[in-house]
Amino acid sequence: MTLDNYNFAGKKAIVRVDFNVPLDENGKITDDTRIRGALPTLKKILEDGGSLIIMSHMGKPKGKVNPKFSLAQIKDDVAKALGRDVKFAEDCANAGEAAANLKPGEVLLLENLRFYPEEEGKPVGIEKDDPAYEAARKDMKARQKEFAKKLASYADVYVNDAFGTAHRRHASTAVIADNFDADNKMLGYLMEKEVKAVDNILSDIKRPFTAIMGGSKVSTKIGIIENLMDKVDNLILCGGMTYTFAKAQGGKVGDSICENDKLGLALDIIKKAKEKGVNLVLGTDCIAADSFSNDAKTMVCSAMDIPDGWEGLDAGPETRKAFQDVIRTAKTILWNGPAGVFEFDNFTGGSRAIAEAIVEATNNGAFSLVGGGDSVACVNKFGLADEVSYVSTGGGALLEAIEGKVLPGVAAIKGE
Repeated sequence: MTLDNYNFAGKKAIVRVDFNVPLDENGKITDDTRIRGALPTLKKILEDGGSLIIMSHMGKPKGKVNPKFSLAQIKDDVAKALGRDVKFAEDCANAGEAAANLKPGEVLLLENLRFYPEEEGKPVGIEKDDPAYEAARKDMKARQKEFAKKLASYADVYVNDAFGTAHRRHASTAVIADNFDADNKMLGYLMEKEVKAVDNILSDIKRPFTAIMGGSKVSTKIGIIENLMDKVDNLILCGGMTYTFAKAQGGKVGDSICENDKLGLALDIIKKAKEKGVNLVLGTDCIAADSFSNDAKTMVCSAMDIPDGWEGLDAGPETRKAFQDVIRTAKTILWNGPAGVFEFDNFTGGSRAIAEAIVEATNNGAFSLVGGGDSVACVNKFGLADEVSYVSTGGGALLEAIEGKVLPGVAAIKGE
């Protein structure tokens, strides 16, 4: 079943969206891309005469109620985007009455799904090497099934429009689909677009294929980096992970972020790139600061020789040029992760240089895909989102799809 050929009139639809939007210290949204991305799906249901139950996660509350991650903070923003009032259920697992009372055209937003450990379905407070772990895992899976059944009971039809979590077999992204027949579950418009964008890259890679991976830690990107090695011609690694690579090669990184237990891993990546003939591009210089602050004193220095008391917060001019030279010649581009602490205006230069080179390559015929919360926030901050081929709402999901993995959130709908 597809959204276009389903009539929602008189139906209650429960829609999994990804409203895990970035908030500032006052709980205000700093980038509403994910909310805007879901609007076509949500509006189709309402315009048909259906009632709408919206569910999402926010952050990592680890199965406990945490006001910092409450979706109540974004209720008014969702209402404004939809152009109508939004009711709020303070407990996603006890919203049956609120859902039953919904009239056609009305909207109910459920509280953060991850306030319940059953959403992610992982045992809490027990390690994998504990003899009791397997029994705890089975118990949690049974509880997850019941949690998904409860969520499903609120509605007649299930729509998954949360590409950002499609790579997880969570209660609301995959398990819930078992409670609906094939005619009453479907992908939302955003999911359909995301799946198509991935197909565009995988079915017809135009070379050179350049991937730009940023972020603070090598450890969070290692699986993706290793998998990309078999697909890309050029691999640019930037952001905080620069300094782990610098130190691994004998550099001095001052107070920069550095995973000291991943130095061997960094050397392995360098070695693998060489063996596979991948052009690995690492930062050679950086903008170092004397504190983690927008107003810090700065200097340009070698990424291999940062003085004590200073930390690298952005790519330097030499590095920016090297990155741009590689990106400009690409015909397929994937960008996930910034080149510096772009949240501080004085440290946006490296990320801006990447974004501008991607736009230039796109104008010259490249297919460019930008994915992951921070990269999306970058192109929006620079006003360049409309000048790349596609901006994805998914980070991990996008990268796993490009690796060729089956996404549970898609498979649960398509029956794969």
